[in-house]
Amino acid sequence: MKRLFEATTINGMTLSNRFVRSATWEGMAETDGRPTPRLASCYRELAAGGVGLIITGYAFVRPDGKQMPGKMGIHSDDFAAEMQGLTEAVHGEGGKVCIQLVHAGGQTTAKTAGRRPLAPSAVKVEQFPEEPQAMSQQDIDEIVAAFGDGARRAKAYGFDAVQLHAAHGYLINQFLSPLTNHRTDGYGGPVENRCRFLLEVYRRVRSETGPGFPVFVKLNGSDNLEGGLDIRDAVHAARLLDKEKIDAIEVSGGTSASGESTPVRTKIDSPEKEAYNLALAREIKKAVSCPVMTVGGFRSPDLISKAAVDDGMDYISMARPFIREPRLINRWIGGDLSPARCISCNGCFRPGLKEGGIYCVVEKKEAAKLAARPL
Repeated sequence: MKRLFEATTINGMTLSNRFVRSATWEGMAETDGRPTPRLASCYRELAAGGVGLIITGYAFVRPDGKQMPGKMGIHSDDFAAEMQGLTEAVHGEGGKVCIQLVHAGGQTTAKTAGRRPLAPSAVKVEQFPEEPQAMSQQDIDEIVAAFGDGARRAKAYGFDAVQLHAAHGYLINQFLSPLTNHRTDGYGGPVENRCRFLLEVYRRVRSETGPGFPVFVKLNGSDNLEGGLDIRDAVHAARLLDKEKIDAIEVSGGTSASGESTPVRTKIDSPEKEAYNLALAREIKKAVSCPVMTVGGFRSPDLISKAAVDDGMDYISMARPFIREPRLINRWIGGDLSPARCISCNGCFRPGLKEGGIYCVVEKKEAAKLAARPL
């Protein structure tokens, strides 16, 4: 594990180790997207627990790109004080925090977005709750600008980096995927055209942040769907981003319609089921010079070490293990190298919908049992 505990630097940002908290929805923001003290406390605890880089839950760049309740927004200057309080909470513990920027596109609903959802094409696929409206050139230009505005705000608020969410079936991924992109203009057809929206977003973000600020992308290595984005096209997109000097690529896979191969698989109860995106990440790592992060079911230190040393992964990302054990990295640094206790039940997301914030329901039940045990 020595390699994983060493400090690294990405475009001027120094990280204490190679562990990344991958973005996950927390459900802890106000209705308008304003971050709450509870959300800042969540990130503070992760920083105190030793996580090298915290990537926030996906923050919508425009209200019509919102998907889930309690989702954070980066679309308004009105949240400056709360955003600065959030970054200061992380920095106070010596941590680093990256905000993930997203537009949900066709994976939102008219009720949530406040209008008919926008997508590359007006197609109804399984991952879309309803048929979206095909985006006009004006829509494209305005959303590209919104990503840039979100990045500008993030830098001003003290975030250490931004990540573009180009995975899991959201808007950028919808342009990349031939399943959801049926356009016949310069944004559709061959993979070069389907990458155009991603590159325009990246260039606009880079123009707002400047060259000395870390900009990452979360990219599906595969949609794990017939007719969707595959590894060949993902490698092509990764190469284009690398040429444009992206600072790191986090490799994931799947969408909400990918059956047992979604981004958050259940029953990861043995090492053989872990690291389920590693094969995709290997292919992208071979094609680029920038650092590569990989996410997907990591639980065991031995397997994590192998991914870093044998497979050359620069960073290991996890999400659900940190919901149960925010101090997991400090536990491993301290010498307790037993696997993460997360059982991949996905029960942590239910309280996000019903109680205003995710937490590990298994851990809470076990704590209640211990508290009830007679002395």
